Amino acid sequence: MPTETIRLREASLVIDDGVAEFTHERPESRNALSLGLRADYAEMLDHVERNREVRALILTGSGGSFCAGGDLKSLREARANPEAGSPDAIRRRLADGHVWMQRLRNLEMPVIAAVDGPAVGAGFSIALAADFMLASTRAIFCMSFVKVGLVPDLGAAYLLPRVIGLSAAKELAMTARRVDVQEAKALGIVHAIHAPDALADESRRFARRFIAGPREALGLTKRLLNQSFEAHYAPLAEYESAAQAVASSARYHGAAVDAFLEGRAAPYDWERSGR
Repeated sequence: MPTETIRLREASLVIDDGVAEFTHERPESRNALSLGLRADYAEMLDHVERNREVRALILTGSGGSFCAGGDLKSLREARANPEAGSPDAIRRRLADGHVWMQRLRNLEMPVIAAVDGPAVGAGFSIALAADFMLASTRAIFCMSFVKVGLVPDLGAAYLLPRVIGLSAAKELAMTARRVDVQEAKALGIVHAIHAPDALADESRRFARRFIAGPREALGLTKRLLNQSFEAHYAPLAEYESAAQAVASSARYHGAAVDAFLEGRAAPYDWERSGR
């Protein structure tokens, strides 16, 4: 498939060799989460969800920053506008954000956040919605909300405790202190650390290792695990049964069984693909 480049408002989407790469492109604001970038996320998901050639998604930022969180300049302007700054307008704006955030978290493919520089506030929330976070040596994470008198938003109160535990999540959210990449790795936030100039290539290499994998089984496994903290055993077992019926009828499963019985290598082998 030819490389496809889609220019959005404040971001770009490049689809190449089964991997989609969504890049925040407002480095002068450290890629702050403006209304334009929020709309770009929704549009990007439209493209990725309907393109069956896409097998993995990378989220990244330009100019040495992942995302500096909410655009405080636009928030201040909104406060000066009685209509845009009303509690109901704020509630509706955040509710709109949760629509695409839930789509991002439940996207039935591996999502990789490639974090170079700051991932702050809502930018940290977005990174936490990824399945794997690769970071540069200069990556910094901060639940900065209380510094400006706000509560964690864009799913942070849901995502962070599930990644690092409740006590550690309270500490990061209530102190709003900065976390360097080594601590983030120790906490289980970051999967791997790379040099800044190697992060993009390493993230693409990591994403491409999923291309040979079973689309159905990978996507359904992700959905099962995403529900594991809140679903009771019985409904999760029902979903598991339905998911297994779909996965076992997919073309990949039959090919993998044939390969095993005939002594050939499995089509998807994570360790082998990493060598």
